[in-house]
Amino acid sequence: MYKQRPVMSGVPQDLVLGPPLFYIFGGDMGSGVECTLSKFADDTKMCGVVNMLEARDVIQRDLERLERWACVKLVKFNKTKFKVLHMVWGNAMQKYSPCREGIETSLEKKDVRVFADKKLNMTCQCVLVAQKANRLLCCFQSSMVSRSMEVILPLYTALVRAHLESSVQLWSPQHRKDTDLLERGQKRATKMV
Repeated sequence: MYKQRPVMSGVPQDLVLGPPLFYIFGGDMGSGVECTLSKFADDTKMCGVVNMLEARDVIQRDLERLERWACVKLVKFNKTKFKVLHMVWGNAMQKYSPCREGIETSLEKKDVRVFADKKLNMTCQCVLVAQKANRLLCCFQSSMVSRSMEVILPLYTALVRAHLESSVQLWSPQHRKDTDLLERGQKRATKMV
């Protein structure tokens, strides 16, 4: 009979092999889970629709099922990353707890470099993108001697515009103030030329 020993090795963070090994090792993670599991690299998100009391119980059972899976596979979840984002007005704000530890409720969530809040308002994302674009434009102004179009346009297209358009299909500005904020950065870039 083999004696179980604690695993003393692991895959270092940001290693190229990390996500494929997680995918191979955690391929059966979602078996028996009723909620939707989304796996991206070495992160897993569980989403469920709560429209009745029974649905809350389903989410809690799925959390417990994932905890049992982790115990069998000798995997430890990073419980500090567990967050609940309630998305609807009038939500009873149910508390969920895998293994008797409560999960913190979050007012906003960052997912694949996009911030969203419980109302799916993307103003925070627009502010962050505009700040990043303005910082890059400041770097251009302070470090570039030439302000010719041949110099500024490739830099703007490759660096600033890449930030402005990254995942824009998901977080596209919904309010006029957000659009104005992003357009101010674009106008600033055109004035540089």
